[in-house]
Amino acid sequence: MEKILLIEDNREILDNMTEILELANYQVLTASNGKEGVAMALEHKPDLIICDIMMPVLDGFGVLHLLHKNETLQRTPFIFITARTDRNEQRKGMEQGADDYITKPFEGTELLNAVASRLKRSAELRQDKGSSTSQLLRHLTEKEIFDSLKNNKPTSHFKKKQQIYAEGNKPQFLYYITQGKVKTSKRNEEGKELIIGLYNEGDFFGYQAMLQEGAYQEDAEAMDDTAVLLIPQQDFELLINQHPPVMRKFVQLLAKSTAEREQQLIGIAYNSLRKKVAEALLLLDKKFNGTGNDYTLHVSRDNLAAMAGVAKESLIRTLGDFRNESLIQLKEGDIIITDRDKLAAIIS
Repeated sequence: MEKILLIEDNREILDNMTEILELANYQVLTASNGKEGVAMALEHKPDLIICDIMMPVLDGFGVLHLLHKNETLQRTPFIFITARTDRNEQRKGMEQGADDYITKPFEGTELLNAVASRLKRSAELRQDKGSSTSQLLRHLTEKEIFDSLKNNKPTSHFKKKQQIYAEGNKPQFLYYITQGKVKTSKRNEEGKELIIGLYNEGDFFGYQAMLQEGAYQEDAEAMDDTAVLLIPQQDFELLINQHPPVMRKFVQLLAKSTAEREQQLIGIAYNSLRKKVAEALLLLDKKFNGTGNDYTLHVSRDNLAAMAGVAKESLIRTLGDFRNESLIQLKEGDIIITDRDKLAAIIS
């Protein structure tokens, strides 16, 4: 008999859910606040947890955070129930690792369907981890393994300037961009932003925190309307643990990212204003235009200033100087590089 823990401070709702689930032949445990729910989860190791968000003592987000710090419970299916329909709240919950949302008021069939679906998915993941994935790894090439990592994964869409994850969050997914652009950045106490990573179509991101087994050390935000594949952390960990070439690939990406970040910080500390701006322009051009003939950069002045590590006003003056020197053109907010060689000469 599968064991379900209900965490809900409204006694009437708690009793109704308990009755419905017990009639469906589930073993039901109940808690009336988040603190009590965490204690019961640690003691009884339920197969699934259903938790209200707005509760006294400890809210639902706090419950989820504490449970994900426990290795034996961090993959337990977790369903939020809430009377609010705020999409930002739902995204926050999903980013922190919630598997589903049920909005109050709800029908009994809706509750049972959500429970059955999550328990079934959990069983499938346990079965896959124990057999089929291990067999798959022994017979696939490295390219095929990376393709399998991306196949049949849910796609999440983010609007321009929409946050994908926040500094301090625990990683739940490896992200793979199928459309658009993403930046990672940090802010100081005054709120000034420094862009420390740029990612394009075909790039993975968010793997640093997983490899370091810690929380995100930066924010991630869509620079354009962006689509990303969400690759569950357990799938990523399984691949890197059982296939050394995949681990080496991501370690190489991490090392490259670290080296680029160190070089960027050295440049910000010691380079002249002109050199900082020229370097940021060429870096953006290389990342998003590659070696092609597209010399146009679709980038906001705020993002370019955050990339160069300079004040926006100083950036605008320097872009004006570059335009007067025929290094770039400015057209409807875009920057068109007209002389890559001369820009490169500034930073050499």
